[in-house]
Amino acid sequence: MRNYMLAAAGGILAGVLATTQIAGPLIAQEAQNNRSVYQQLDLFGDIFERIRASYVEEVDPAQLIEAAINGMLTSLDPHSGYLPPKDFSDMRVQTRGEFGGLGIEVTLEEGFVKVVSPIDGTPADAAGIMAGDFITQVDGESVLGMTLDQAVERMRGPVGSEIIITVVREGVAEPFDVSIIRDTIRLTAVRARVEGDAVVLRVSTFNDQTFGNLRDGLKTAVEEIGELSEISGVVLDLRNNPGGLLTQAIRVSDAFLDQGEIVSTRGRNAEAGERFNATAGDLIDGKPMVVLINGGSASASEIVAGALQDHRRAIVVGTRSFGKGSVQTVIPLRGDGAMRLTTSRYYTPSGRSIQALGVSPDIVVEQPARRPADEEANGPARPSRSEADLRGSLANDSMSEDEQRMLEEERRIAEETSRLREQDYQLAYALDMLRGLSKLNGIR
Repeated sequence: MRNYMLAAAGGILAGVLATTQIAGPLIAQEAQNNRSVYQQLDLFGDIFERIRASYVEEVDPAQLIEAAINGMLTSLDPHSGYLPPKDFSDMRVQTRGEFGGLGIEVTLEEGFVKVVSPIDGTPADAAGIMAGDFITQVDGESVLGMTLDQAVERMRGPVGSEIIITVVREGVAEPFDVSIIRDTIRLTAVRARVEGDAVVLRVSTFNDQTFGNLRDGLKTAVEEIGELSEISGVVLDLRNNPGGLLTQAIRVSDAFLDQGEIVSTRGRNAEAGERFNATAGDLIDGKPMVVLINGGSASASEIVAGALQDHRRAIVVGTRSFGKGSVQTVIPLRGDGAMRLTTSRYYTPSGRSIQALGVSPDIVVEQPARRPADEEANGPARPSRSEADLRGSLANDSMSEDEQRMLEEERRIAEETSRLREQDYQLAYALDMLRGLSKLNGIR
């Protein structure tokens, strides 16, 4: 026993010596790293003083420091940056659903401003700006070399004033100018409408109003049809939705899930990761769902689409989403400004990250280009005649009057969806699929 104890003690002593031998160089390396950081900070101070003393024109020291801070943050990724007091105030107003501007969500790609999506019902939307467009000039001034915040600042201005942006669009040979009149942007986060026996929930953004708008709009639409048991299902339209608040994406997902994980976030430190789970209760009691996405669906939209897809709660239709799988934390700073810093990535319930990959739809459905005006002017083709149109044709004796009325109603809904294809092919496809799922499941 005594020999064992000595051996154990020797082992402990050897461990201490080994730790000391390894830790020594590590401590020295850390000290060297700290010296290097302080040297770089001294270098920054030297450059700052040289600019203040020798630049050809007098400069504002506060602006120099702000530019240095912003440069440090924007060098990390396209979504990190410094928010001066005015921009921070504007951002807080935007999340409440009302702000001034053009009505587009943008990012920076290859030095140019890229449109993530136009916002429904805004001046940019009315002017025909599309997801994927590149903005190369603002009022004749190139945005190349500007930070994203600088470019956005150029696009801001008084309500009612005109701005001319130069757009490069895939499939269009030459850049073209678009004139837009700035306006106050009032966002209705969710618009609900009835299409036949289906409810369409168009979610344009994730702000403070989103879940409340969705819940109330759904209730009103169901009441218009009759009651919940009479609807065929819900189409959740997330196309051209640039995202917004993570908390709202979680609440919208939870609205249609009874249990299970919605999303998880993982940052630099494993301990800082979070998981968000659904609570009991589905607003539509398991009715079929179709989610519509496209290349303008980003961030919070992708969280919702990914959660409902992974849980097989909905079929996702459309085209691949934008692929923004990172979470930004807004950290208030002294002086009323703030820092927008990418702090984590988010993952769908199956553990997949959509960063740079996007959510792939279960069924890919492209939105075809509208027909030329001269073709539309010709109108739809003349409907063909059927047996029922012939004079003196025999009646159908296999169906009761109620069954015939139900059949006619189903035909009316199908014809309405057919007409909708001319305006919105993807939505019409989603509605057809929803009704197919409803019949397959024997719900109606």
